Amino acid sequence: MATVELTKDNLPEVIENNDFVIIDFWAPWCGPCQSFGPIYEEISEKYPDIVFAKVDTQAEQELAGQFNIRSIPTLMIFREQIIIYSEAGAMQGPAFEQLLEQAKGLNMDEVRKQIEDEQKAQNA
Repeated sequence: MATVELTKDNLPEVIENNDFVIIDFWAPWCGPCQSFGPIYEEISEKYPDIVFAKVDTQAEQELAGQFNIRSIPTLMIFREQIIIYSEAGAMQGPAFEQLLEQAKGLNMDEVRKQIEDEQKAQNA
């Protein structure tokens, strides 16, 4: 699957209409981003059930600010509209695939319960 270019206009639709979305926050001038780009594209071909998206932080500064992106590349993973992973730094292919497999294996009912429990504890 080809990657999807995300903008502030199409982000809500992409997140809401897909159960599994990975976002690569990058910029054209970023060396590590340029090195990671081909790995990201290659892995996207192996996982047609996942939406692989990219945000050009230079062109979409508002979007980068919305997600508090401080350094690039940053990978963010959404499952069922919940951010389950956000980390700066480029990855090698095997580590990236291992991360995807771990994300696929999460029990989202347990994740939602954990979030609910944390919110209750904060409000107590």
